Amino acid sequence: MRRGVFILIFFMLIHSAKAYCTLQHVNTGLLTGISNCQDSLRENQILNNGRVWRNLYSMVRDNQFLFTGEPLPGTVSIKGQTFSNLSLKYDIYEDELLIPTVLGPLLQLNKEMVDSFSFFFQNKIYRFTNVPQDSLKDFNGYMNVLASGKASLFIRYKKEIDNLAVDNKYDMFFQTHKIYVVKEGNVYIVATKRDLFTILDDRRDEIRSYIKKSRLRISKKYPENFIPVIKFYNSILHE
Repeated sequence: MRRGVFILIFFMLIHSAKAYCTLQHVNTGLLTGISNCQDSLRENQILNNGRVWRNLYSMVRDNQFLFTGEPLPGTVSIKGQTFSNLSLKYDIYEDELLIPTVLGPLLQLNKEMVDSFSFFFQNKIYRFTNVPQDSLKDFNGYMNVLASGKASLFIRYKKEIDNLAVDNKYDMFFQTHKIYVVKEGNVYIVATKRDLFTILDDRRDEIRSYIKKSRLRISKKYPENFIPVIKFYNSILHE
């Protein structure tokens, strides 16, 4: 039954795209219009490779999305092909990326095909990479890339459900996160200055001095404060 619904929606999407192409061709009267539409249809088939998303947690208070329940402007890379000017919703409870369809339902993109994505929220661009599922220490799925280099910094956002959190009657989503440093192929979970000193021990004294001079409060609660430290570490390696 589900497969039948998916196939029906897929062909309706393709039909809608073909209708749009036909209209564009009539309006332009150019042969290039047909070629552009054919290219567009091929791209849509790649982008629309997924399944219709179903909200299984509509009775849970708040929502399962990162930052906001509203679609955000963004870009997705699928199998090396980039799609821009999209509307994205990132379900961090299930760790799935969603896009609206022309028919209204949200489409859950095929995670195995997504390389990376980014979106714009409150004057800031957030960039995510898709880490393969066979990675260690739960370091897999969509990771927000905060810094890259000899040492790289990532944050993984997650929402969990607190049972009967509202008036002892309703379940509610709450957000958590983990911060990771990847150095020389090793993955570390970090939350404190001590963690950083242990991981970056080859430049411990310089890192300690930099944090003190910059008056940085290093804590899991402030993941953005890890960014300048990692960037500083990468910079002094080249001195």
